[in-house]
Amino acid sequence: MRAGAGLGRDRPRARRDRVRRRGPDPRAQPPVPRAGRADRRALVRGRRGRPVGGPAGARRHRGLPGAHGRCPRGGGARRAASHRHGPRGRRRRDAGAAGGADALVDVSAGGRTRSGFVAVAGRPNVGKSTLTNAIVGAKVAIVSDKPQTTRRAIRGVATGADWQLVLVDLPGVQRPRDALTERMQRRVERELADADGCLFVLNAEQGVGPGDRFIAALLTGSPVPVVVAVNKVDRCDRARTAAALQAAADLPLPGEVEVFPVSARTSSGMRPLLDHLVSLLPPGPFYFEAGQWSDQDESMRVAELVREQVLARTREEMPHAVEVQVESMQEARPGLVRIEAVVLVETESQKAIVIGARGQMVKGIGMAARKAIELELGVQVHLELRVRVRRHWRADERMLDRLGIE
Repeated sequence: MRAGAGLGRDRPRARRDRVRRRGPDPRAQPPVPRAGRADRRALVRGRRGRPVGGPAGARRHRGLPGAHGRCPRGGGARRAASHRHGPRGRRRRDAGAAGGADALVDVSAGGRTRSGFVAVAGRPNVGKSTLTNAIVGAKVAIVSDKPQTTRRAIRGVATGADWQLVLVDLPGVQRPRDALTERMQRRVERELADADGCLFVLNAEQGVGPGDRFIAALLTGSPVPVVVAVNKVDRCDRARTAAALQAAADLPLPGEVEVFPVSARTSSGMRPLLDHLVSLLPPGPFYFEAGQWSDQDESMRVAELVREQVLARTREEMPHAVEVQVESMQEARPGLVRIEAVVLVETESQKAIVIGARGQMVKGIGMAARKAIELELGVQVHLELRVRVRRHWRADERMLDRLGIE
């Protein structure tokens, strides 16, 4: 399989024929695509770009200053495995706020649009969420230096003139330890099976480890093309970056894939990576309205922004035990939204940590979260936080259902 092979090019005709295409709204000047049946529309600035095309070719590294040609192979030529897309059992039924397959948007205006889903996979804390945010050009997923920050498959949407790339930020791939991590791992496997491609993220600082090889073995059995991004190269010197690229090139991945050195934090190397991903998109209508950059509803965004502040202010053991649930979100008056949210922990000692001495910890969490929520919603916010103990909630299937962790 060449890295430049079209994502979903060999997809069965029946799947493509099931997509209902709708033309641009004739009332809009200039024409604006309408997605229909959207529960919530985040009509904020979206990432715009020109249609681009990336080169096809064998696995090689891109963007390292002064580096040319192929990444050194070391072990000789790599076997080029053939790749063929197997039949997809279903179209995207959960395509998010745009309403799924019934709300696909064709904005070709005489030309052809391209669109597709790319799963962003990697072990915990390699920078998948930061990379997703950088490509989309907006804060789709919360960011923390602690593992298990991402618990749900979050979709970020980057839209150009005639292309739309939907990035699915997956939880960190890991061996399950409880009901929560079992659900997270099942979600990863479902998204990989239903994606059009996979962006495999590695950490240049840490190099390739057992967790990365575990994911590579998982991807070997997946019928989708793989693109590798070696992240955090801004923290490495030239020699360490070259070593990380070599280790990435030696991973047992299916077919011939591209390896890109990038820094999601500084945006270094992001343009070549985006160009290549866009060049692989198959023809198809848009899944989301132009300007919409995420499929999350407001209550979920609020809960995640609160949890981000909890993670930023608590100790190492807390991230695994903390979840946030929005219980009420109402407009008190024009321009003011009143929100009640609960921070769930598993023990009384964890509750004491979140509350802090004389309530200073939870006060700081609330103030920082309120500012982030106001920036997100564009209105004033009154945020009321409570801390509640829910013992063993990570093993409680009903609680996980209520929290929307599938």
